[in-house]
Amino acid sequence: MNTSRRTFLKASASAVLGFPAVVRSQSPNSNLQIVGVGCDGKGLSDLTEVGSHARSKYVGFCDVDASRFAKIDQKFPGVSHYADYRAMFAKLGAGFDAVVVSTPDHMHAAIAMEAMRLGKHVYCQKPLTHTVWEARQLRLQALKSKVRTQMGNQIHSASEYRTGVKLLRDGIIGKILAVHSWQRNNGNGYTKLTAPPAPGPVPENLNWDLWLGVAPDREYAPDVYHPFKWRDWQEFGGGTMGDFGCHILDPVFTALELGAPTSVRAENEGMNPHTWPSAETIHYVFPRTRFTGGPSLPVTWYDGGRLPDIALAQLPPGKELAKAGSLFIGEGGVLIQPHVGMPQVYPSAKFESFQIEKQPAANHYHAWVEAALNGTETSDNFAYAGPLTEAVLLGNVATRYPGVTLEWDSAAMRLPSKPEAERLLRRQYRKGWEIQPAG
Repeated sequence: MNTSRRTFLKASASAVLGFPAVVRSQSPNSNLQIVGVGCDGKGLSDLTEVGSHARSKYVGFCDVDASRFAKIDQKFPGVSHYADYRAMFAKLGAGFDAVVVSTPDHMHAAIAMEAMRLGKHVYCQKPLTHTVWEARQLRLQALKSKVRTQMGNQIHSASEYRTGVKLLRDGIIGKILAVHSWQRNNGNGYTKLTAPPAPGPVPENLNWDLWLGVAPDREYAPDVYHPFKWRDWQEFGGGTMGDFGCHILDPVFTALELGAPTSVRAENEGMNPHTWPSAETIHYVFPRTRFTGGPSLPVTWYDGGRLPDIALAQLPPGKELAKAGSLFIGEGGVLIQPHVGMPQVYPSAKFESFQIEKQPAANHYHAWVEAALNGTETSDNFAYAGPLTEAVLLGNVATRYPGVTLEWDSAAMRLPSKPEAERLLRRQYRKGWEIQPAG
């Protein structure tokens, strides 16, 4: 697609604000032929929502666990089953246009990258990838393949987050001086394990080798990894930061137009070589933007029960912080954006007569289908989701070096103040599962 810089910038700006920007037309009179990888749990939810679009048509379902097709088959009967996404891609070939990826984090990049190399549109669950390097490669490949993409942090399109973003961009509390974001969940709270447990027999319905995919060989253990508790384990998930960072930091990035941080530092408790910390605080520094007031912007993340100083929120007596959310400290007040809740502005005396105008919600799933069908762009595509995911996952790098400030050279993908930490920017792939750079 040849376009002038002005046209490109106009399209990009429109997409960020949530308004479709026509990029290129693509099969406007046909249905979108879609395959799904991961068919229960969040996969079931994603496929149900994407499939509710009148022009969505499923042509293949893939899951490494044969017992996880039952629910999706009730909703969309007659769709072929596969255990290996690679076999499904090869079998269907030109017979599919797009893929929904709803697997454990460690497999996101392998599936999404192969799909995009084939020219397929991709909807991929958050966090976009398991490593910083993978997030960069998916962003670059999406650009090269000219496919329509969307990350599955669906609250990005919800009325609550859209309302908060508009208030911040409108300057209701002035320029932003600092942000504090939190999620009370424990980083290894699903298993509370700090080392791999004793192995057990693999269920007949599960292909454990395919479940491991890119990850190193390890023995199966019942009720530890599959189907959900993988989030605790460093080889498969990202702890609380991986689970919620791309949700809770999304309105921070969108409203303030953040990009790459310049540094990140973490403190934690409960760290070990296998699972994520039980609690952590992660300090980011971002360059200033047109919506921030200082020479740089500090953004602090808390989890595992750690919280920002409640006095910063200027809450009325008796009011507590939400379970999860973000606190924006502005030159003229504070805004609290609860996770899936309407924003609130304080101090009460200043804003008692202010009426918050709710912004309409958008359909996060349908926006992706429409983009793939009509050549429009989404506001949560990999050009946006890639840098957001990189920042989130840099927090997971920093937490392995507690107390150390990691300077981040985003352009070179280097950590000049701690070069040995660069090994954590990417992973060692199991033989036969290697991911090649974008190209």
